[in-house]
Amino acid sequence: MASNFRITLHQTSESLHLKLSGDFDGSSAHKLLDLLKKHRKQVSRIIIHTNSLKHIYPFGRNLFFSNLKGRKGQFPPIAFTGEKAPDLTPKWDGMYSIAS
Repeated sequence: MASNFRITLHQTSESLHLKLSGDFDGSSAHKLLDLLKKHRKQVSRIIIHTNSLKHIYPFGRNLFFSNLKGRKGQFPPIAFTGEKAPDLTPKWDGMYSIAS
């Protein structure tokens, strides 16, 4: 995992907010996926904040996308916010969106 990658978690009764910071690589993708799997049944939506990401490595993004695609329908709707949202949002399914 990128040494500067962090996930800050905040959960309400309906939503899980994940603030990503640092560099997003393959290990970071696994860490994010593990958190999504752990909390998916506890909330009705997930919001991933990307404003604090510095760099998204293609391998990390591709690993994240392929794992999400393989788990289609297992997560509540996921919205991505922030400057890096377009780079981290899967484009193939309506379960994922960019929030303003």
